[in-house]
Amino acid sequence: MSRVTLGFAALRTVGVAALVLLLWNPSAAREAAGNARLVLLDASLSMAGHGGRWRQALDTARALARGSGIGGRGSGGVIWRFGDRVTAFDTLPPTEGASRLGPALAAAAGRGGDVVVVTDGAVADRSDLPPDLLRRARVVVLPRPAFFDAFVASVEGPRRVAAGDTIRLTVSYGVAGKRDASYGMRDATLSVSAEGRRLASRAVPLPDSGVVSTELTLPASRISHPGSTALTIALDGVSDSEPRDDARVFVLEVSPQASVVLLAAPPDWETRFLARTLQDVARVPVHTFVEVGTGSGSANRWRDAATLKERTPAVVASAVAGARLVIEAGDPAAFAPFQPKGAVLRWPDTRRLDGDWYVEPTPPASPLAASLAGIAWDSLPPLTSVADLPPPPPSTPDSTSSVGLTARLARRSASRPVIVLSVRDGRRRAAIAAGGLYRWAFRGGASGEAYRALVAGLVDWLLGAGTGSDQRFVPVTYGTPNGMPLVWRWVGTGTTQNVIVSLSAEGGRPLIDTLRFDESGRAQLRLAPGVYRYTATGGNERGVVAVDTYSDEWRPAAAALTDQPGAPEGRGVSVPLRDRWWLFALAIAAFTAEWAWRRRQGLP
Repeated sequence: MSRVTLGFAALRTVGVAALVLLLWNPSAAREAAGNARLVLLDASLSMAGHGGRWRQALDTARALARGSGIGGRGSGGVIWRFGDRVTAFDTLPPTEGASRLGPALAAAAGRGGDVVVVTDGAVADRSDLPPDLLRRARVVVLPRPAFFDAFVASVEGPRRVAAGDTIRLTVSYGVAGKRDASYGMRDATLSVSAEGRRLASRAVPLPDSGVVSTELTLPASRISHPGSTALTIALDGVSDSEPRDDARVFVLEVSPQASVVLLAAPPDWETRFLARTLQDVARVPVHTFVEVGTGSGSANRWRDAATLKERTPAVVASAVAGARLVIEAGDPAAFAPFQPKGAVLRWPDTRRLDGDWYVEPTPPASPLAASLAGIAWDSLPPLTSVADLPPPPPSTPDSTSSVGLTARLARRSASRPVIVLSVRDGRRRAAIAAGGLYRWAFRGGASGEAYRALVAGLVDWLLGAGTGSDQRFVPVTYGTPNGMPLVWRWVGTGTTQNVIVSLSAEGGRPLIDTLRFDESGRAQLRLAPGVYRYTATGGNERGVVAVDTYSDEWRPAAAALTDQPGAPEGRGVSVPLRDRWWLFALAIAAFTAEWAWRRRQGLP
C-alpha cells in the first residue's frame, strides 16, 4: 500500500471519527471557573440586639471576601447584606426588621460562584429554603447567647372611634428565654399612655413562656383632643435584658361622633363582612347595632355589636339621629321607629329571587362608575339572590336617581338593578338588592378588592365631600415594627402617580420623601423609629403613622441554621462534546485536506 493511500485513509479516519463523536455527543467533566466568592451577611436587627455579634460578623465577612482567614482562596469577593431584602454591602449597623435568607440564596444561585452565609442562625424562612441551594452554601453561624426577655407582641383594636366610645384594645404579650433568679418577678403592668400622660393601666401575670392576650379598655374621652393620636402600650415593671421590645405604638383617630351607624336586623354574613369592610374603608367611626330578638324578661331587642350589651331603643335612636350615614340591613319593619337625618343605605332581605345572578361587566353611568373602573368582573362569584327594587323615578330639578349596578339571572334573563342611587331634597339614598354579595369579600383576591371598591364608593358618595373621598392615597399600615416599611395604597381615580410627602416627628426636622406607587397601587417608605405626622403636596392627605422601636428581631430565638462546609469551591460541570469548537474544526480540516490532496493527485 502506497504512502498516498495511507494518507488518504488516515485523513478519512480522522474526519469520520470526529463526525461519529459529534453525533454521539458524550459529555466530559471539567472544573467550572465560576465568579468571585459571594458572602451573604445577615443584616437583621438581631445581629445588633442583646448578645448580637455584628462586629465579629462584619470582620468574618470581610475576611471571607478577601479569601483569607477561614479557609478561603482567591481574592476580590463580593459581600451582600440580607434581611427583609437584599442590598449592597456597607458597614452601617443592621436595620432590617426580618431575617429572610431565601431571596438572597436565589439571587446568589443566578450569579454563580462560591456562596458563604454569615448569620446568627435565627432566619425566619428556614423551612422554605430550597435544600439544593442551602447545601451549596457554606454557613458560618455566630449564635447569640441565651437571655430572658419580656415583650409586647401586638396590639389590635379599632382605628377610628367616636368621642363617646370605649376603646377596646387586645394586647398580646409574653416572655422568651430562660428565667433565672434575678428575674423572679411574676407580675407586670400593662399601661396605655398618650403624649406622656398615662390613660389606663392593668396588672397582668407574666406567663412562664410563650404569648398570652388580654383586653385593655378606656374611654375615648380621656384622649385630650380629637383627630389622630398615637397610643403607647407598654409592659412596665419587668426587668429583662432587652427593653426595646417592651412597648408598641397604636395609632387611632377620634371623631366628635360616630359618622356611620349600621343596623343589622338580624345580623348575618352580609352585615358581618360589611361592618368589617366599613371599619377599613370608611375613614370615619362606625357604630354597629344588632337586633337579636326579645329576650326573657327584657324588652330590648338591640345590642351593641362590639360588646353585645343591651341598648334601649332610645339609645339606638339617638345614635341614628346623630349619624351622617345610617345603613339599614335586614327586615325593613325593624327600622320603622328610627328617623335618620342624614344619608341612608337600605339593604332589604325580603322578596328575593334566588339563583345565580351575574353582575353585568359594564356598569351604567352613575356616581359609582369611577369607583368601579378597573374591576375584573369575570373573577366575581355570582350573587345568590336579587330583591325587587322599584324602578328609579324620572329625574326632576329637586331629585335625581340612577342605577349603579345591574345583574342577570344565569346571564340570560332580563337585567335587574342591584344598586340604585337617588337624591331627594338634598338627602342621598341608596338601596342594595343583592344577596350573597359577601362572597366577593370571602373569596379575597380580585373579588375581595372589588367588594372593597364597591363599599368605599357607596360610602364616599353617601357621605359626600369632606370624608376622605377626594384623597388619592391612604395608609395600609398605620404602624409597623422597627426595620419594616410603612405601606400606602392608591385609592384615587385615574392612574397612579408619585406623591411628595412631608413627614415630621416630634422634636425632629421635617423629612421630605416621595411615595412611588407600583402597578398594584402600593408604595413603601422605610423610616427610623418614631411617630410621624405626614402631609401630601398637592392634596389634602394628612395623618399620623408610626414606626415602633419594637421588632421581632430583638426577641431571643433559637438558631435555625448550623455551621456547614457547603459544596466544594471548584465545582465540576458536565460539558457536551458538541460544545467544544475544535472538534468541528478537526472534522472540517480532515475532509478538506483529503479533498485537496486528491485534487493534486488528479484523483476524483
